[in-house]
Amino acid sequence: MAEKYTNPVKKIIPSRLETGFQQLLYKSLGKHIPKDMTPNQITAVGALGGLFAIIMALLANISSLFFIGTIIGLLIHLVADDLDGYIARTRGMSSRAGAYFDLITDVLMSTFLILAFGLTPYAHLAPAAFAAPLYGIMNVTMMNYIIYFNEFQFPRLGPVEAHIAYAVFCTLSMIFGSRIFVTVFGVGIMAGDILIIIAMLPMYWEMIRMAIALFIRLKGLEK
Repeated sequence: MAEKYTNPVKKIIPSRLETGFQQLLYKSLGKHIPKDMTPNQITAVGALGGLFAIIMALLANISSLFFIGTIIGLLIHLVADDLDGYIARTRGMSSRAGAYFDLITDVLMSTFLILAFGLTPYAHLAPAAFAAPLYGIMNVTMMNYIIYFNEFQFPRLGPVEAHIAYAVFCTLSMIFGSRIFVTVFGVGIMAGDILIIIAMLPMYWEMIRMAIALFIRLKGLEK
C-alpha cells in the first residue's frame, strides 16, 4: 500500500495564470478522469507526452513542421502534470513515491527538451545549455520547501509559463527558421536564441529569489 502524507502540503501559487489554468482543468476534465485511473498512471501519460515532444523536437532537424508534434506533446504533458496532483489530493491517493515520480519526469522532460532545441538548426546549443538546468534546480528548491515547511512553493513563473515559452519557441522556429536577426561577436543570433535568453533571465532571477528566501527561513529555524 502506498505511503501517504499525514499532513496535506500547502500549495502556494503566486502565478494567476497557473491558478486559473488549474481551476479550468479541474472543472472541465478532472471530474471525467476514470475512477480506476491512478495519479501515477496520469503522470505516466504526461511523461509519454513529454517524450513525444522531445522526439519531435529532434526530428525538427529534418523539417521545422515536426514542432507541431512538440506542441501537441507539450499540451499532453501540461494537462497530465496538473491533473495527477488533483486526482491524488481529491481521492486521498497522495504518496511520496508519486510526488517523486511527478517531479523527476517534469525535470527530465524540461531538461532534455531545452537541450533538444539547442541541437536543432533554430537555436545555438550554448544558450540552451545554460537554460536546461533551471527547471531541475528550481524543483530541488521547491522540494526543500516541502521537506522543511510542508509548503509547495511554486515560482512566479510556473509550468504553464514554461510550456508557453516552449510552444512559442516551436512557433517562431516554424515561422522564421534559421534566419539570422543580429550578429554578436561573429555569431548569428536566431529567433530561438533570442527567446531562450529572454525567458532564461527572469527564470534565473526567480530561482535565485526562491533559494535566498529558503536560506533565510532555514537560518531562522536555527535561532
